[in-house]
Amino acid sequence: MKILGIESSCDDTAAAVVTDDKTILSNVVYSQELTHKLYGGVVPEIAARAHIDKISDVVQHALSRANCSVDDIDLIAATAGPGLIGGLIVGTSFAKAMAVSLNKPYIPINHLEGHALTARLTNNVEYPYLLFLLSGGHCQSMIVRGYGDYSVIGRTLDDAIGESFDKAAKMLGLPTPGGPFIEKAALSGDPKKFKFSAPMLGRNDFSFSGLKTAVRIQVEKIHTLSKQDISDLSASFQQSICDVILDKLKQLLKDKRFIDVKQLVLGGGVGANAAIRSSLQKACNEREISLIAPPAKFCTDNAAMIAWAAVERATNGFAEDLEFCPNPNWQIV
Repeated sequence: MKILGIESSCDDTAAAVVTDDKTILSNVVYSQELTHKLYGGVVPEIAARAHIDKISDVVQHALSRANCSVDDIDLIAATAGPGLIGGLIVGTSFAKAMAVSLNKPYIPINHLEGHALTARLTNNVEYPYLLFLLSGGHCQSMIVRGYGDYSVIGRTLDDAIGESFDKAAKMLGLPTPGGPFIEKAALSGDPKKFKFSAPMLGRNDFSFSGLKTAVRIQVEKIHTLSKQDISDLSASFQQSICDVILDKLKQLLKDKRFIDVKQLVLGGGVGANAAIRSSLQKACNEREISLIAPPAKFCTDNAAMIAWAAVERATNGFAEDLEFCPNPNWQIV
């Protein structure tokens, strides 16, 4: 089977063709980063209009790279939530129109589920596994025991982890999206220069609003930031994030319900952060647990993960659903 996946939940317009034997024939992403950089963050209306302008070209590009035509596609899938409603409407409407006109089945996909299952596509991970889902809009830890068998263990009580990176970067005068720029600045910084507390230690849930406030207080104290101040603040902020994540891993491994699980999967855009990966790798090595992190380009939003989630969904007996409406608040559990 060849599956066409479409992803448009935020500011990336993406399309991919994936087979049911885990071959990624194409994976095309059009980024709107330069457009939204002018506004210091994603503007939903502008994002939706850009999706309208680019989605046809992106899909055609994906088909061309996969060396196939629309007639070769067996199944069409699109992200139906969660995300920005404008982008979701564009992606699902385009996918449904294709499905109807070509008489192909259409399956709506949960964006979070796409991230949760990516490692099964890229790394051949077997069930069960623990999962840290860390992205711009979401922050959860869960146990994945099989397709559709997800149990959320902890979730953010306020800001998502990627959102915290963006807000901290803005306070430091760094461009958006903030994560990569904070990571780069942190390379020449001292992670011990500023002592930011790691919030919610000893608990499964996450909270980052206090950490964001602590960065703001330090910025106001310094008033005029030097390049080294920005590097030190970035390194200290990033270290606190790592401390929080490592504490959550510690809590998971203390839970006797998961004693049989020896794999930890890192999913979501923040999973591309090298410092977070390195910290988790060291902790997993010490505890004899395998850390599985998909290649960085498959951690950020992409359509290959949507196509693969459709494979798993179809394999497990879920039928096509043209009536499903985009849901910006669609939760995985």
